[in-house]
Amino acid sequence: MKPASPPLLGLRRSAAWLVSLLMACTLLPATAAQADNPIVQHIYTADPAPLVHNSRVYLYTGHDEDGSTYFTMKEWRVWSSADMVNWTDHGSPLNVATFSWAKADAWAGQVIARNGKFYWYVPVTAKSTNSMAIGVAVSDSPTGPFRDAIGRPLVGNGEIDPTVFVDDDGQAYLYWGNPNLWYVRLNADMISYSGSATKIPLTTAGFGTRNGNANRPTLYEEGPWVYKRNGLYYNVFAAECCSEFIAYSTAPGPTGPWTYRGTIMPRQGGSFTNHAGVIDFNGGSYFFYHNGALPGGGGFTRSVAVEKFSYNSNGTIPTINMTSSGAPQIGTLNPYGRQEAETIAWGSGIETEPASEGGMDVGYIENGDYIKVKGAAFGAGATSFAARVASAAGGGTLEVRLDSPTGTRVGACTVPGTGGWQNWQTVSCPVTGATGTHDLYLRFTGGSGYLFNVNWWQFQAGSGLAAAPAA
Repeated sequence: MKPASPPLLGLRRSAAWLVSLLMACTLLPATAAQADNPIVQHIYTADPAPLVHNSRVYLYTGHDEDGSTYFTMKEWRVWSSADMVNWTDHGSPLNVATFSWAKADAWAGQVIARNGKFYWYVPVTAKSTNSMAIGVAVSDSPTGPFRDAIGRPLVGNGEIDPTVFVDDDGQAYLYWGNPNLWYVRLNADMISYSGSATKIPLTTAGFGTRNGNANRPTLYEEGPWVYKRNGLYYNVFAAECCSEFIAYSTAPGPTGPWTYRGTIMPRQGGSFTNHAGVIDFNGGSYFFYHNGALPGGGGFTRSVAVEKFSYNSNGTIPTINMTSSGAPQIGTLNPYGRQEAETIAWGSGIETEPASEGGMDVGYIENGDYIKVKGAAFGAGATSFAARVASAAGGGTLEVRLDSPTGTRVGACTVPGTGGWQNWQTVSCPVTGATGTHDLYLRFTGGSGYLFNVNWWQFQAGSGLAAAPAA
């Protein structure tokens, strides 16, 4: 990450609560990240909300600003993957300014698909009340752009962290809350609701017992994630600040009665908050969360990670611990199809930005930076490599390596100056020795300062250099 120093936003909760968080943070130092978890490395991300759509996982997150000393969050981000390890950065299709009635705090939300549209429910601070309210944005695409669906809060009572669930009978529910837990029954249009907000009873039988807090006797803290699996309703939530762990309850119906089932993810990971999202995808079950594992990470500079798990035979969820390896790859990646440069399993030193040719590009590249793409299946062998590049400087070299940043170099493309950071040109170079399946490393070398940007890349098999079409 190439950090900035953003201004602070308003306080999330009381000063006493913040002091307790800071004390907890000092007890949980960030650990060095390895392997493929966290799944995004070039910005800090938090509050994961996964959505399965058309054989891809779309992941919606918040964005902790670099150097934050509070929950300084101005936008939401979108990522997607078909294999759970190589994640494409789709940028920010929604931010606080999308809601003209809001002034701050792009905190934990969730997207759900219905009626051929995508609805994003988010908590923000409303200008008129100076307190938290739930807004709803809508898009025709899972990657946006999103627009304010109704021009006002959908519901607002000063509480946070919406989650949305559509039951088998078509009835949709919006849940949210800290310190309480609320729900409303959404109408079929997903932007209005019937009846009034209902408070779910927070009983110790339903949500566990918190010790030493008469005003808050249960473990429920915030961040509910409600879903249904094999006829059983699950409510996964952040428990007992601070620091938080992830716990869950189950029920025979969408509004209860809830029965506390125990801990999923114990306290760990260098962040005093946690926030879960759970999905089934391509025959596996996945648990998303956040921690403080990246360099500079902590309670206000968090990072989203994922683990694969299996439910117990009786439907209970096992204990899940954070790892640096993350989820295994599903299948392989096809290097002979055009791949966006911002599709990354692990990146070092790079940033992303909107590209003039559409989508995002990888930029702010300096000497020694690299991108890892996991599990590229070269088969009998690639013969050439092409990349779409731009440089307002003198360019550099794009090295193609296998299995590590210093692994076997199978190709090297010279990147010239193109006269601008968005003046795109396709470069090609021969490739020798890229056979079988390998982790692919694109390593960038050159002089001082920023070298060049990369929009996409593609290998070719057979004779001749790659002749990839211009974007």
